[in-house]
Amino acid sequence: MKLHADKPDKPDNTSITGHGDGWVAINGQRHASHVIVSSDGQVRAWACGGFGDLSAGHFAELATVTQPAPEVVIFGSGRRLRFAPPALSRGLLEQRIGVETMDTAAACRTFNILAGEGRRVVAALLVEPAGDAAGPPH
Repeated sequence: MKLHADKPDKPDNTSITGHGDGWVAINGQRHASHVIVSSDGQVRAWACGGFGDLSAGHFAELATVTQPAPEVVIFGSGRRLRFAPPALSRGLLEQRIGVETMDTAAACRTFNILAGEGRRVVAALLVEPAGDAAGPPH
């Protein structure tokens, strides 16, 4: 008798498979711009110019990426840890969506752990090229 694991109807969890200056790879595909990725497999560009251009609208968009809404949003602030003003994420918190801020490298690792646990998670990642004025990586 042969035993085989059942394959679920949907593909394996989405994972961030690499990152570096100016890129992140999601399921092996490189992205060279700010990106939103969800544990249910959605990947799309995040249309913001960078940390200094973030608005409440950018954070509000994150609540609509998955249905039902995500349990937690992980904000990857670039090569270094920077906290967006609390007013920008207030709408997420009012919807009882957790928000965690970390540098983009840590956000990638945390996303993979939470997605692997089956959590409804969305990562919003700022992808900064080498030499960006954001400062040195940690």
